[in-house]
This record gives sequence, structure tokens and C-alpha cells, in this order.
Amino acid sequence: MTGRQRDRRRGRTGAAVVAAAAVAGVGLGAGGCAGGDAVAEDSRGGDAVALLHRAADRLVEAGSSKARTSMEMAAGGTRVTIRGAGVYDYRRRLGRLRVLLPQDPAGAAGGRTVTELLAPGALFMKNRGAGVPPDKWVRVDTRTLSDGNLVTGGATDPFAAAEVLRGTRTATYLGRTEVAGTGVRHYRGTADLGDAARRASDGNAASLRAAAKGFATAAVPFDVYLDDQGRVRKVRHRFSFVNGQRKSPVAVASTTLLYEFGAPARVRLPDDEDIYAGRIAEQ
Repeated sequence: MTGRQRDRRRGRTGAAVVAAAAVAGVGLGAGGCAGGDAVAEDSRGGDAVALLHRAADRLVEAGSSKARTSMEMAAGGTRVTIRGAGVYDYRRRLGRLRVLLPQDPAGAAGGRTVTELLAPGALFMKNRGAGVPPDKWVRVDTRTLSDGNLVTGGATDPFAAAEVLRGTRTATYLGRTEVAGTGVRHYRGTADLGDAARRASDGNAASLRAAAKGFATAAVPFDVYLDDQGRVRKVRHRFSFVNGQRKSPVAVASTTLLYEFGAPARVRLPDDEDIYAGRIAEQ
């Protein structure tokens, strides 16, 4: 077993807690955080639910894509937006994002850029700050996070975002439109995280179960746009979770945009010696 394989199996719960506070809660503490059958399945509610249950499978068939993410958090009078961009390999369940953190609670641009590697059950962050050397990675076991890493990294894992749709309970077809010049079908509905976890791939099942228990509610409203191959082009989830520093829930709107399917997505996870094992300062 290689050092990297050993590390993938080993969780660092302490790092997970710190990462959740520093990345997902950035600014909030200061404020108070297919196939061709897709063409035919459109307007009938039952067909819409079944179609969305299979949306993640269509991404696996596509292989890879580029991705852009946006996460808006609101608590009290504080609102921040965290943006990211990168690539994702849906067959290997590996992704790489560069996430721009806001400079201040007002969401002004120009903050630190964190490189994130997404893997089944793990989140790796570089340029983490909080006393971590700039050339070292911090590893978070996402199965220990109360949000299942749907919020913690400041970006929702693109494949996890699609797998949330496996828990779709209700969905309405709202008609055709365009996303970035591509014709798509717009659906609006609600997913249940517990149902999603039961239908998810092995890599996301535990994380989604954690989110179902840790969020303020397991019900997740969404808007999703599928192309004529049934692939997710854009999905917007609305989460609600309880920040440890606040009694009231934090509202989170997470948007994932997928494009250029088939784009190269080479992601290499860090070796043991590249992962920081020291104490992480609280922020």
C-alpha cells in the first residue's frame, strides 16, 4: 500500500473542524459563515423525477468537464460569495478547483486563492493559511463533516451536486432556455438528502448521509438545467445549516456550472509527505 493510499484511508477530524470554520464560515463569524430518451422526458412530473435521478450517470458517461462554482452565504446582515473554477473527472471522482475567498464580510474580491482537490471521502486544500506552510496540503475527511462537504470547501463537489438530484422527490418542467449558448431544459424541484445518500455512489454515500443529519433540513430545493443528453449544465441548490457560532441557520445558495465535456481533467492527489500534520491555528 502506497503512502497516498494510506492517507486516503486515514481521516483527520480535527482538520475537518478547522476547515469548516475557516472556509465555509469565512466572513460569517465576523458578521455574527443520457441518452436520447432525455429529449422525450420533459413535461410529465413522474418522468422529470426519473430523469433527474439519472443525471449523475450522464456525467459519468461524459467522462469529464470544466466547472465553475459560486457559493453565496447569508446570515443576519452578512452576505459573502465564494467563487471557484476548475476541472472534474466523473469516472475517477476526482476534481481540482481554484477557489477565491472574499477579502472581507462584504464579499469584496481580492482575497486568498485556495487550491482544492476533490476525491471520494476527502478534500485537500493548499494555500490554506492558518499557519500551514504554503507548499503543504491540508486533508479533510468529508465523511466527518456535518455538511458532507456540500458547503465546507466553499464550493460544492460537482459530482456530489449531481448526486443530490438522486434524491429528487418532486420536480416540475419549466420549459426550454439556454445556458452559456447551449439549449437546455429547466426543472425546479426538491431533493431529500437521505434519499440521495441511499442512491449515491460509494464515494458520496457517507458524505450525503452526514449532510442529511447535519443540515437544518434534509430537504434541498433546486433549479437544474439539463442538455439534450441529460447532462447537468447548471444546478443551483439552496442549503440551510447551523453554524456553530450562531443559533439561527445559515442560508447557502450553491451554483455549479458544467461545460466543455470531455476536457482533460488530470488530477493527482498529494503524497503523505506533502500533507501538513501539524497544528492549525484557528481563524
